[in-house]
Amino acid sequence: MRFCFENNVLDGDLRELTCAGVAVPLQPQVFDLLLYLVAQRARVVSKDDLISQIWSDRIVSDSALNSRINAARKALGDDGATQRLIKTIPRKGFRFVGEVREDVAVTLAPAEPAAAPARTVADRPAIAVLAFENMSGDPEQDYFGDGICEDILTALSKQRWFMVIARNSSFIYKGRAVHIRQIAEELGVRYIVEGSVRKAHNRVRITAQLNDAASGSHLWAERYDRELVESSPCRTRSPTRSSRRSSRRSTQRRIFAAIASRPRASTPGIC
Repeated sequence: MRFCFENNVLDGDLRELTCAGVAVPLQPQVFDLLLYLVAQRARVVSKDDLISQIWSDRIVSDSALNSRINAARKALGDDGATQRLIKTIPRKGFRFVGEVREDVAVTLAPAEPAAAPARTVADRPAIAVLAFENMSGDPEQDYFGDGICEDILTALSKQRWFMVIARNSSFIYKGRAVHIRQIAEELGVRYIVEGSVRKAHNRVRITAQLNDAASGSHLWAERYDRELVESSPCRTRSPTRSSRRSSRRSTQRRIFAAIASRPRASTPGIC
């Protein structure tokens, strides 16, 4: 289904927003929020509705929710002052108030769908590192969590007894509520690393956990609290890099130990 309003086209099938034919970049979570508001434009959507639909009832701060609303408005050339398209209803929620025309996207059915290649069980443990969730409520801080994931990916890739899924494959789930089991089956892995980052004032909290998709169990979880300011009269260190490095080293050691102690899975399609 495509929704047309003003000079914009929101395509739910292609998961794309265009303005005057030009694609507008959107984070997956922001796209889902905008699509839901447009689809439910006949009513006021409460914060609880959004948290249920977009975040699958996870705990989400008001600042995180508001940052996604602001990002959706910015993508449409709207803002919190004018609220031309996305209107805030005090103590009620939000409503999309623009005039919308619905179009059914016409797609050509393939002559014969190709069978998906079967995943084979690798000799080495297969692992995917998902993008860490930014819990700070500030989209600008996404780079910090992405940096941690990249450090972990690089460290794991140096170990020959691991088969590590590439960043471009594992990061497609960023901002999406997808079950660990489904991710494992689609990527052909047994182990999945996920986590979150929260920055506040001069502190950063990083959480990470290792999941065994074959058994559905958590093998290991840890939380790291770090100071963001490290300086001396003659030298200033990068706090972001320091926090990432110490967390990455500890996480890497724990992952090695946890996986080394596990028996091989016999579940088809999961390594």
